Amino acid sequence: MKKITLLFILTFPLFTIAQKSKSERFDSLFTALHQKKAFNGNVLIAERGNILFEKSYGLANEDSKQKLNTQTVFELASVSKQFTAMGIVLLAKQGKLNYDDKMSKFIPELGFYGDITIRQLLHHTAGLPDYMELFEQHWDKTKFAVNQDIVNLMAMHKPAVLFQPNEKYEYSNTGYALLGLIIEKASKKSFANYLKDNIFTPLKMKNTLVYRSRYAPQKIDNYALGYVSDSLGRKVLTDSFGKSFYTYYLDGIVGDGMVNSTLGDLLLWDRALYTDKLVNSTDKSLLFTSVKTTDGNETNYGFGWAIKQDEKYGKIVNHSGSWAGYITFIERHLDHDKTIILLQNNETVLTVIPVSDVRKILYNEKIETLSLKAVTLKSEDLDQYLGVYASDGFPLKLTIFKNENTLMTQATGQGAIPMTAYENHTFTFDPANIKLVFNPEEKTVHLKQGNMEVLFKLEQ
Repeated sequence: MKKITLLFILTFPLFTIAQKSKSERFDSLFTALHQKKAFNGNVLIAERGNILFEKSYGLANEDSKQKLNTQTVFELASVSKQFTAMGIVLLAKQGKLNYDDKMSKFIPELGFYGDITIRQLLHHTAGLPDYMELFEQHWDKTKFAVNQDIVNLMAMHKPAVLFQPNEKYEYSNTGYALLGLIIEKASKKSFANYLKDNIFTPLKMKNTLVYRSRYAPQKIDNYALGYVSDSLGRKVLTDSFGKSFYTYYLDGIVGDGMVNSTLGDLLLWDRALYTDKLVNSTDKSLLFTSVKTTDGNETNYGFGWAIKQDEKYGKIVNHSGSWAGYITFIERHLDHDKTIILLQNNETVLTVIPVSDVRKILYNEKIETLSLKAVTLKSEDLDQYLGVYASDGFPLKLTIFKNENTLMTQATGQGAIPMTAYENHTFTFDPANIKLVFNPEEKTVHLKQGNMEVLFKLEQ
């Protein structure tokens, strides 16, 4: 359910052979990623609804060695939010709520939060605090939590808002979990049944469902289990961390996650959004339009979709997801009708979403490669780079340390990764296409990753 951390959405270097077809280039990209343990999952890439490439890489179950196939079901994590948003849009069309209704109309226990609206929950501009932190501090972890428990806990402890409604944008799982509850209250159906009756069944998404594997287990034959790395780097299920681990006791909560689906069903969803099967063009403009906050900044988020106007590719809407070993991504190029769907069931320090390179292949562009000479450094050679680096306005810091003669990089809240040394004070981590270029005299490091470039300065 949590949004993917910054260093997950990455590119991957690959030598390009011009004569290869798009399908061959995609296969070369994902085969290379899979061999480097950077991709384990399913891929579907389409143009105007026609599948250009569809393939599976790796295992659905590490114990049984069951392989993934293109019909395997995955937990979608935060990619679920677009279905929650559509549920709200459909309820508005059915006259059961209005976007500018106060949250407290449906959840009166949270009336003390004032004038927060459904629209602000959809846009991540409500300013509500993170419910996961609240549960970590106050919840009896021998029990499963459900959406009403978020309300009860917030009403009891009254955590302060992060900012006033519409003052700024901050991605919020809390907001979408509360939207899940509002769907239930407005429709008088469970979240699962409302989405099934109003979205999944009308679109013939036969393999899509709201599924809470720990809270309400059921047998799904072709299901991908989600794996993370333990402290020794081994693939494990998050359940191995015990029932007090957050992905276990929060498994009953819906709205910010818990939709499960397949490549084919998500393509049906994509195609439906080009039609009026569910909603009309006015409704879709709400889904795919960014709004400004009172500080004048764009949210770059519509209703359940991130929004980007790209100079090369036109209007792009997408969403990523990360939860309990699943890394998911869907992207739609609205001006050119191109679709990218990536479903993974491994979440490790090596895992990447190679969206930049996929885009380049889609548009027949060349993928750049690194052309520096590798060097071997001694432990003492690394001392000039060590320390904590920060950049004004950037949410993460980089801690640079060494492990014998290997330089290590660790972003705030993320695992440490080993860097390969090249000439000219350059270090890379190829599986994630991370490149660091140090200037020891100025005590800076320049981070480049995909289209992102940030200059960090050594903290004194």
